[in-house]
Amino acid sequence: MLNMNQKLIKRQQEGKIIRTGIVGAGQMGRGMVTQMVLMQGIMPAIVSDINIENAVHAFHYAGIKDDQIAIVDTLADANKWIEAGKYVATVNADLISQANLVECAIDATGVPDVGAKVATDAMRNGKHVVMLNVETDVVIGPYLKRLAAQQGVIYTGSAGDEPGAVMELYCFAKAMGMDVKVMGKGKNNKLDYACNPDSVLEEATRRKMSPKMLCSFKDGTKTMVEMTAMSNATGLVPDVIGGHGIAATVKELPDLYKLKQDGGILNKHGVVEYVNGIAPGVFVAVSTENEEIAYQMRYHSMGNGPLWILYRPYHLCNLETPLTVAKAVIDGESTIVPIDGLVSECITVAKTDLKAGQYIDGIGCYTTYGSIASAAESDAKGYVPYGLVSNKTRMLKDAKKGQLLTLDMVELDQTTLIYKLRKEQDAIYNK
Repeated sequence: MLNMNQKLIKRQQEGKIIRTGIVGAGQMGRGMVTQMVLMQGIMPAIVSDINIENAVHAFHYAGIKDDQIAIVDTLADANKWIEAGKYVATVNADLISQANLVECAIDATGVPDVGAKVATDAMRNGKHVVMLNVETDVVIGPYLKRLAAQQGVIYTGSAGDEPGAVMELYCFAKAMGMDVKVMGKGKNNKLDYACNPDSVLEEATRRKMSPKMLCSFKDGTKTMVEMTAMSNATGLVPDVIGGHGIAATVKELPDLYKLKQDGGILNKHGVVEYVNGIAPGVFVAVSTENEEIAYQMRYHSMGNGPLWILYRPYHLCNLETPLTVAKAVIDGESTIVPIDGLVSECITVAKTDLKAGQYIDGIGCYTTYGSIASAAESDAKGYVPYGLVSNKTRMLKDAKKGQLLTLDMVELDQTTLIYKLRKEQDAIYNK
């Protein structure tokens, strides 16, 4: 994001304010709105949420007074008030993709099917899309990338979210000619595969979070989704299903991430991983075959090698998202996007014993959680893409707690947009 501050100041001075539309005014959307109001050259012109109070309160958190906020239901009113310089709140998410002056749509819902609609509608209306909803990206990201190219707009994941944050380190290392052996993130919630929205309700309320979101952090699903996005953007793969998930400090990683024959834990290099103990940071483990560069790395106090860790000890998630918007609109570049087709898949695991005929649920709920496998293995064994699971998914066979679900075990809801787009994506890449 080098010099982005100057680029945004220039937009402000020229009166070319980047107007964004945000879908979802929960914790992620609320913080994003507040941050964006503080910035030069960009503004949250319209915010939608199924609860209108959430959208209005997001503006209030940013210090916006009621006389500066217009609550609307129609496109005509949305256009009128945005053109008048008001901040617009609505329950109608369709207005995000339709409003005349909106240049970029941002999905912050975390709901895979909602993300599919927001992204496709926006791009077909000539708007860039920033997908804070990684849950959608790991299912149909390649399709959305192709659609963006066809429409002449940018589709991208967000800076600040772990995949976007670590992508900056990855690109930095690759640009210098380093070999990236491991790419990953820290995990800051103790892993609890059995948790559900009820068991985390008290903590979620205290932290002003959605219980489903907190549950998806604690049961590991969000970590698996994020690792899948990293994989799809780089070609790196999980070493084992679900990753090793070691507990370690940054200083311990160079030795632990050696290959097994060299005293480490990995079967191969070129992998994505997560670590308990270095959250909220992200990292890449790099190496070089050049002895002079190895000497220089030691000289610069990076350690003895042959692996060195580049570590960023923070990610600001939604607060950084406006920078990705600016990068898309001003520079015409993405922050993180799938390379082409799926490299890894976020797959579905039974959180509890499941019975044939039972309806199950998806992200952050009661019956399932996500893991990660290479797309090749997932395709070969028929694992269920986790983003396709919803409360209308029915079990066709019994499953034991901890079992990986396969497509012959479930009846997916085939009426959703994300299901239909995934079928189109599969037809493109599985010819």
